[in-house]
Amino acid sequence: MRVLIVETNPALTRLWSDHLLRQKIAVDCAHDPDQARDLLDQQSYDVVAVNTDFAGGKGIVIADYVAFRLPQARVVFVTSSTFFSDGSIFNHITNAHACVSADTPSEDLANVIAFHGSSKGG
Repeated sequence: MRVLIVETNPALTRLWSDHLLRQKIAVDCAHDPDQARDLLDQQSYDVVAVNTDFAGGKGIVIADYVAFRLPQARVVFVTSSTFFSDGSIFNHITNAHACVSADTPSEDLANVIAFHGSSKGG
């Protein structure tokens, strides 16, 4: 399984990726929109974990690009906003498979990502 983490905070991406690596999941990290697009153009991913607030709200744009570039990939959103707390993100983003709070423990987030990656195609 391959995962792309799209988050501007390098310490947070390191923490999330450490939990995924412990589960033997391959992880790449992008810290800006150009880096995310480049990785999506060069690699195939099972899951893309993206902060909805990424680069000033470009997380949704990245998710749209994932849907175009890798339609089979699942997107797990991480958000500190209550804007999508009603579940409307699933109506707007076709490849959204989970939306979790930014204060979710890293180990739990890693388990959500692993679940969605392992249940792909099933």
